[in-house]
Amino acid sequence: MNIMVQQKEYIRKPEWLKIKLNTNKSYTGLKKLMREKRLHTVCEEAKCPNIHECWSERQTATFMILGDTCTRGCRFCAVKTGLPNELDWGEPDRVADSVAIMGLKHVVVTAVARDDLNDGGAAVFAETVNAIRQKNPGCTIEVLPSDMKGDYESLYTLMNSKPDIFNHNIETVRRLTKRVRAKAQYDRSLQLLQRVKLIAPHTPTKSSIMLGLGETKEEIVQAMDDLLAHGVDIMTIGQYLQPTRKHLFVEKYYHPDEFAELKEIALKKGFRHCESGPLVRSSYHADEQVNRGSAQRRIQYMKGYEKQTDETIDFTF
Repeated sequence: MNIMVQQKEYIRKPEWLKIKLNTNKSYTGLKKLMREKRLHTVCEEAKCPNIHECWSERQTATFMILGDTCTRGCRFCAVKTGLPNELDWGEPDRVADSVAIMGLKHVVVTAVARDDLNDGGAAVFAETVNAIRQKNPGCTIEVLPSDMKGDYESLYTLMNSKPDIFNHNIETVRRLTKRVRAKAQYDRSLQLLQRVKLIAPHTPTKSSIMLGLGETKEEIVQAMDDLLAHGVDIMTIGQYLQPTRKHLFVEKYYHPDEFAELKEIALKKGFRHCESGPLVRSSYHADEQVNRGSAQRRIQYMKGYEKQTDETIDFTF
């Protein structure tokens, strides 16, 4: 019996999940910069498989603010859980400085869940967005907060900083939410995304699910319908990869053809953009998903910005 359980729990990874590493000077320089600035990235903390592509080729990165310790213990996530440190109000400026040094064209700002804070960290989120925009006017900004326990005053605080994309992940289908996401609620996440559209109708909203946790195709399609019914514009679909033996086991590895089919379904249903593939994560190709106005602003600023910074950006350290 135990052998059968082990065989079910530890499914061999298929060939299409192999990752080509690219540890060039850009990648190693960015990693060193993160340590010197005492910053965290979800790229590293969550063991994202696309870190080498994003850091080395696409000029994008996902900063994780509010510390590196989450107050929740979601059973899919590699970020450590415990009692967080006090807020670091110098963090927004350090993130903004790093964005400038790296010459990023698009940045994603996410965070650990901070249920110990009344606003869930919304004020620091807003300060970070404002600092990035002040020092990097040509950089577009995506925010990926927790549900902030459904507190809409906190959401207003964050949205007042006018991010270019608002991203909040439902992570999985309704039936599996309680098992997968600690303290999170499927409907609360949907309502948060819908509220963003009421506050800022022209701001693209985005959400993501990961596959391989025991969901059915019908449940995946229903999740698409639920997101669309709450005004979500962009969807990303990726494969769940078990980060450690303590986390949820992979029930199934989806074939790339299955991801392609789901992308086709999502686009036909009405999503403006969909990324779907085994290695897709919430921030994957995020720079392509801003709306036309934000993209034009980025292009206009970056033309002059690159000329000013070409000689000062040095990743060799």
